[in-house]
Amino acid sequence: MARNDRRLGSRLWGWTRRISLRHRILAVNVFAVAILAGSILYLDSFRSSLTQARLDRARSETEMIAHMLTAIPPEARQPVLLRLGQDSRARLRIYGPDGRVAADSWIGVTPTYSFRDPADEPWYRQVARWLDNGFDAIVGARRPPLYVPPADDTLAAAPEAVAAVRSGALETAVRRAPDGTPFISTARRIGDGASGVLLLTINARDVRHAVRTERGNLLLILAATLIVSILLSRFLARTIASPLRRLAYAAHRVRLGRDREVAVPVLPNRRDEIGLLARALADMTQSLRQRIDATDAFAADVTHELKNPLASLRSAIETLERVEDPALRRRMLDVIRDDVCRLDRLVVDIAEASRMDAELSRARFEPIDLGPLIESLLPLWEQRSGKEVEIAFARPRMGTAIVNGDESRLSRLLDNLVDNAISFSPEGGVVEIRAAAVGDEVLLSVQDEGPGVAESAREEVFHRFHSMRPEEDFGRHSGLGLAIARAIVEGHGGHISVEGREDGASGARFLVRFPSAGE
Repeated sequence: MARNDRRLGSRLWGWTRRISLRHRILAVNVFAVAILAGSILYLDSFRSSLTQARLDRARSETEMIAHMLTAIPPEARQPVLLRLGQDSRARLRIYGPDGRVAADSWIGVTPTYSFRDPADEPWYRQVARWLDNGFDAIVGARRPPLYVPPADDTLAAAPEAVAAVRSGALETAVRRAPDGTPFISTARRIGDGASGVLLLTINARDVRHAVRTERGNLLLILAATLIVSILLSRFLARTIASPLRRLAYAAHRVRLGRDREVAVPVLPNRRDEIGLLARALADMTQSLRQRIDATDAFAADVTHELKNPLASLRSAIETLERVEDPALRRRMLDVIRDDVCRLDRLVVDIAEASRMDAELSRARFEPIDLGPLIESLLPLWEQRSGKEVEIAFARPRMGTAIVNGDESRLSRLLDNLVDNAISFSPEGGVVEIRAAAVGDEVLLSVQDEGPGVAESAREEVFHRFHSMRPEEDFGRHSGLGLAIARAIVEGHGGHISVEGREDGASGARFLVRFPSAGE
């Protein structure tokens, strides 16, 4: 059973996927119109109920009149029939025991109804009758037999009257007049039948008129609903399907990558989901374009940075082949060794910088207390500094400087910042490290006593391969440390900046702001 449901769902999904959104919107709106159109088909039951009500009324009148006539002498019945026929708009006839008409409500007065010849009716009535027949054919309505006025008005020409004489009960018949209106007749014996039988006939033109009026009203409502549905479908298609088509076309052009600048519709005036989608696609496209530009620039920078040590290495190797002096050869070998180390650092840092974003997006963050983390790294920095540089760290209170992050990446951030501070610090300088919770943030600062960073260069120091190091440190750093540090900080939802020292002395102060993960 479940498998069949899945197959059915798969078929329906496959079928709907082949239909455009514009056509789906139109189908949904037309569906409501179809339901309204279906209500017209129920006009048959409406007509049947009206006909039955008219028949019940005729039965009640026939019973009442037949019972009343038993108390009236035969010679006094004609005036009574005239008055009752005019009041009920019916034709009343009494057939005597010989089968002939003994009294008739039409004698000497204007008939209460008449039969219309369809051939003599105006065109609009013929159209209405054509609609009647068409709806009858649609709903499969049973058409009553045609009533043909008899040439000789006798009891034998009225089958329901003959049946009433034989059964002694009330007999009814429903036929249709030549113009299609219901023709109702009821018959009842008067007393024991010795006084004859009463026949009541009526051409219920009011039934057909009510049905046609109701159908006309429904057709007007249907037409108005159809127009509104079509206009609504066009409006929805223009405001939903068309913007989505434009967004899909722009996304397709972005995917093909044939245009350098693809204008994704932003739809600034829309505040609905499509507007959000448009702005999200525009932001995504802009971010993708920036990433592509950054990748191109990174590739160009990598090429440039690799060319320098490679050119130096090639020059040293070529010179080494022609040099015989052992001291000069050792100097060339030192150059080759330094270039190889520099290439190794470049390759490692470039690889880490290129995969930093991807690794941070997959990393599982957990609460990290920066105090113990910095304290565990202090011995490594003191051993690796190579200078008489003092590293001062004011350990914060336990459990205050807590951030959500990846411990290995935060260690690399601290390592890069401290390594940068040490490299710019003079002999005997002090590198100060602080971490503290301030409000809903955790502030991390690394301060040195070096030359500092000019205000005009405080953004450039975070660019890849940008370096402002002294000549004696040339080649010892890849120029990617601060760029990697910024990527780590931003990957943790923080912000990094550089400024002057708080005391106004010479030096730089790198300030990192993290969202606090403490209570």
